[in-house]
Amino acid sequence: MSRFSQPDPELSHRLSRRGMLGVAAGAAAALLGAAAPATAAPAAASAGTASGAKGRGRPVLPPGRLGIQLYSLRDKVSSLGFGPVFAELERYGYDEVEFAGYTQGSAGAITLAQLRRLARDHGLNPIGSHVGYYSDDPGAYTFAQNLTKVLDDAQALGLKHIGTAAGPFRYGSTVDAWKRAAEEFNTYGAAAKARGMKFYQHNHSEEFSFATDNPKVRLYDVLLKETDPDLVYLEMDIYWAYVGQFRFSKRPDGRPAPFEPLNYVLRQPDRYPLFHVKDGESDPSNPYGYRMTDVGDGDIDYRRFISAVTRLRGHRMAHHWQAEHDNPAESFTFARRSSAHLHSLKEKC
Repeated sequence: MSRFSQPDPELSHRLSRRGMLGVAAGAAAALLGAAAPATAAPAAASAGTASGAKGRGRPVLPPGRLGIQLYSLRDKVSSLGFGPVFAELERYGYDEVEFAGYTQGSAGAITLAQLRRLARDHGLNPIGSHVGYYSDDPGAYTFAQNLTKVLDDAQALGLKHIGTAAGPFRYGSTVDAWKRAAEEFNTYGAAAKARGMKFYQHNHSEEFSFATDNPKVRLYDVLLKETDPDLVYLEMDIYWAYVGQFRFSKRPDGRPAPFEPLNYVLRQPDRYPLFHVKDGESDPSNPYGYRMTDVGDGDIDYRRFISAVTRLRGHRMAHHWQAEHDNPAESFTFARRSSAHLHSLKEKC
């Protein structure tokens, strides 16, 4: 539940994504023969405008590690099909794609093997996918209801990661409720590991709220503590983590409880193979503290964040950075500009 009386855009985002995920069962759809959109300017020709983009050091972004969450392009997949969308992403300099369902409203039959091949034909590595956590429908395409099918499909796509964007709120917001959800996550993680994959959870801001039965305990800390680090991994959505910082840096009683999202990663970098690179312009008048923007147009310092992670010993190539915008004004423009900005970032000498 939102802590505010006005409509909750984060909840709306979750519900819309869950609704879209529900159609991802077995066969997928795409318009393989659709005409490709007009050629866009190469990504490198249009650098982002945020401060810190220029520099003389090595590129902040590791080679081969820029991806995009296809939820951001759901309108284009629906109208054009996966083929033309993948062609544009290749043109913009993307290396990877993360799925959020395997149809996204597109028409025309395609198998998962064909979808995998189509991505590879455009130089795109399918790196992960978001699937629902649970449902009241016993036939739902979720980890809780159809774990074997979910993992079968992930294997058919050649995924190395399979996860959920749902928070561990299935049993409530108490410490014991999250321990119970963590046990289920450990089960999904063990099943994924047996097939050579990593199970992961993607956060929104509510994960950083406090347990209702113990307001001194941050729920995200319960998740980290109660899940096995060899079985359950995290995909930090950096934007939503900073929204969580804005919303939950005080306990319910008003006492300060500050945290820095980056520090979670630096303390346990092996637990974060994936990131969502999403930007926002600071707006303290907004109950979420930010207004979502294209990557490079906001105030999140991605040169600092990505550099801090990739400079860790052995971690230059250990992580995958997925650009995302929940509702871009124009999704191809978002994808092009975000790639250009991230490729333009240089480390400080």
